[in-house]
Amino acid sequence: MTYDEQLDAALNRLHQEGRYRTFIDIERKRGHFPHALWRKPDGSEQPITVWCGNDYLGMGQHPVVLAAMHEALDATGAGSGGTRNISGTTVYHKQLEAELADLHQKEAALLFTSAYIANDATLSTLPKLFPGLIIYSDALNHASMIEGVRRNGGAKRIFRHNDLDHLRELLAADDPAAPKLIAFESVYSMDGDFGPIAEICDLAEEFGALTYLDEVHAVGMYGPRGGGVAERDGLLDRIDIINGTLGKAFGVHGGYIAASAKMCDAVRSYAPGFIFTTSLPPVVAAGAAASARHLKGDQALRDKHQEAAKVLKLRLKGLGLPIFDHGSHIVPVIVGDPKHTKLLSDMLLKEYGIYVQPINFPTVPRGTERLRFTPSPLHGPDEIDKLVKAMDQLWACCALNRAELAG
Repeated sequence: MTYDEQLDAALNRLHQEGRYRTFIDIERKRGHFPHALWRKPDGSEQPITVWCGNDYLGMGQHPVVLAAMHEALDATGAGSGGTRNISGTTVYHKQLEAELADLHQKEAALLFTSAYIANDATLSTLPKLFPGLIIYSDALNHASMIEGVRRNGGAKRIFRHNDLDHLRELLAADDPAAPKLIAFESVYSMDGDFGPIAEICDLAEEFGALTYLDEVHAVGMYGPRGGGVAERDGLLDRIDIINGTLGKAFGVHGGYIAASAKMCDAVRSYAPGFIFTTSLPPVVAAGAAASARHLKGDQALRDKHQEAAKVLKLRLKGLGLPIFDHGSHIVPVIVGDPKHTKLLSDMLLKEYGIYVQPINFPTVPRGTERLRFTPSPLHGPDEIDKLVKAMDQLWACCALNRAELAG
């Protein structure tokens, strides 16, 4: 078999299972989010509404963010010019790290090029800092956390999702003297459920473990200043390391950790994923800092976001659709079959101008394939009406197709 034949075979497997991922070309228009243009392969255009974006609060379009980025661009130019260690640290990077440290009430923060890299680099580096470290990782942690734990070469234990009894059992079975760390999330992005932060912190204190909390789907959106679920619940002082993103609620790009000054210094000094990569462009750092600063005082935007999610879930439930509702802003509608998920996604886009990407294995377990809607404060009553009516019409069609296949 030739190399090309092997590639064809691998891609054909995805097509046959209905899991082949396709991209659509979107042209966003400043000031019109969540509306955009879909540029079709034939060169034509169709107006669409984006319902699966991670710019949760629309901050990627906010005048405060754009003004800060324009100012930084005019002042510094495009790129950073190097790694953080070699000419790539600017006043914009330091200002952003200070904003993030303040947001999470930590001594320091450390920027990475993405939250994926922040998780991977930090979790794979910690065993170098704590020889013999055992990491206890929630079974539904993000792929970036899984990869970091896998690559670190140390001991790992996987506890069943949000199962405190199982976590306790694993902690109790290990050497009391061994260094330990519990890695988990505040909001799990596919189901939209919350991690039991306080209870995990209790176990961490009982067994002498560090806590590592991924707040990627919560920063900016929860807490009185947007510091995440840990801030909302008054638990920031019990978390040792917080991971966050600048590419979701903050509407820009990048990732970070917030922790003690000594922890950030050690990760900065030992993590290859930090040391050997070009730093964020100053213009990006300036925009993210402006966004974080603004959101510390914009509770009204957070309230409007939660209200949009609440209304959408209520109306989809009214149609009898199978959705998960754990009280977060994530709205997953479970289809349960990759081909039908793709069919629904395609029909929503082509017939209704509604863009929502299908979520399939391995992102979610087989049999739980879904459409995951992410309403924002800018998805108003008209957008919600259009989506609900489209889902009402298409769901019956999808059900008939499933019945035909089963027969």
